[in-house]
Amino acid sequence: MLQSVLIQVASVGALAVVFGALLGFSARKFAVKVDPRVEKVFESLPKVNCGGCGFANCALFAEAVATEKAGYNGCSAGGPAAASEIAKTMGVDAIAMERKVAFVKCNGVDVNVKRNYIYDGPQSCIAASQLANGGNKACTYGCMGLASCKNVCAFDAIRIVDKVSVIDPKKCTACGKCVTICPKGLIEIVPEKSAVRVMCNSKDPGKIVRENCRAGCIGCGICKKVCPEDAIEVENNLAKINYDKCTLCMTCVGKCPVKAIHVASGSLSVTSR
Repeated sequence: MLQSVLIQVASVGALAVVFGALLGFSARKFAVKVDPRVEKVFESLPKVNCGGCGFANCALFAEAVATEKAGYNGCSAGGPAAASEIAKTMGVDAIAMERKVAFVKCNGVDVNVKRNYIYDGPQSCIAASQLANGGNKACTYGCMGLASCKNVCAFDAIRIVDKVSVIDPKKCTACGKCVTICPKGLIEIVPEKSAVRVMCNSKDPGKIVRENCRAGCIGCGICKKVCPEDAIEVENNLAKINYDKCTLCMTCVGKCPVKAIHVASGSLSVTSR
């Protein structure tokens, strides 16, 4: 009896040794080599998984960079600092990155804008935009201030001030989530240093703009005429600044008759007339 048990134990032990050897061989044979640069790139990232790079999370972006499927400067949340570190890891020369931020092209605060009805529904810009006139503001292009952009911001860079979304450039990383979710297409990514901004997105003729919002661009073209750098165009009744040409002379800011052109300083702020 004892001899039978010993034989069984020995057999099991022998099988364990054999399977252990096979597993060890398989592990060595089929091991997937991990590029050490992946971990180094990952450590350079902010690890917020914001998706601004075009990948679902920071780990996938790190893998893409290491395999040269993504650029070293693709992380907007990490900005110039992360790009510089990743460039060192990848053995390339980093080109100076221009910091960018998002801004809301609207100054439709309550004292400026007319409302067609009282909205008492879900606090969602997407839901409200499906109603009559695209929301209760008379301007169909205006910010509804229902916080859809604020709710998706992973950096707490957006607050709602008097029914208009306001972005803090110090916190903003230009990840683009707010741009994607805004049903009005009101949020734009711009160079941070380009502080002169047109705070309006209305394509309506000037007469209609005046009826709907006291602070809206009326497309009069005065800003274009006075700009010494030819940095402003008026398209679809709306002034548009070419940031590559703008020298921040501020001439347009002073000449705009409706004060639709603002200067961003510290944090973007809305003002009333």
